[in-house]
Amino acid sequence: MSDAAHVKEIFSSIQGEGMLAGRRQIFIRLAECNLDCEYCDTDFVKSSICRIESLPGSGSFVEIPSIVGVQKIVSVVTEWLSLLPGAHHSVSITGGEPLLSLDALEIWLPALRAHIPVHLETNGTMISALTRVGEHVDYISMDVKLPSTAGCTDDLWEIHRIFLREASGLAAVSVKTVVGAESDLNEINQVCDIISAVDDSIPLFLQPVTLPDGTLGISVAHILRLQEQASAHIRDVRVIPQMHKLLGVL
Repeated sequence: MSDAAHVKEIFSSIQGEGMLAGRRQIFIRLAECNLDCEYCDTDFVKSSICRIESLPGSGSFVEIPSIVGVQKIVSVVTEWLSLLPGAHHSVSITGGEPLLSLDALEIWLPALRAHIPVHLETNGTMISALTRVGEHVDYISMDVKLPSTAGCTDDLWEIHRIFLREASGLAAVSVKTVVGAESDLNEINQVCDIISAVDDSIPLFLQPVTLPDGTLGISVAHILRLQEQASAHIRDVRVIPQMHKLLGVL
């Protein structure tokens, strides 16, 4: 088992999506993903360089080799917590798909959690990996991928269903799904079926897709129709665009 993984960047910013939107977090972005969503705007390809903010929130970066071990991860996080006491709500483990770096996470997460709550952002497909690290996570933000926006060729509905069932017993879990002009009520019903089969009080976040030019790829009227449909089945449905893009932060 290795305590090192390919890291793209480490930075401090405002969470712009889902249940912890508006909270300041330390973000650890890992390389690689097992999906290729059409709307994805994140560079998750492995490289030789990891960018780390020189000071948390400064927007100024230094570069180190991309394979980063637990000692460096914990030292950065604890230093930033000391520099800005009380400023950070949690550390967000994101990607790409962070569960691809399972061996490292089995070591990192308990070490990080000794200092700060852990938030896992995942595409909700790697079930066996979740069961190995879930006990070390406080929050799970799980994506449900819609064919209309993600364009995934595989049928992920049943995988998402099993993943959510596993996640619900491990941490405070929420579901996020990216919606666009082609998203229909049928898809929203399937998302709601997955959630209600586990617990209809699990929050559902409808995230309007952001186009490359920064505009939203769905009308307000259509968002409202999707929200109305979901709210007939799920107790807590919220519409939140990508707040970090509105703020112009990482």
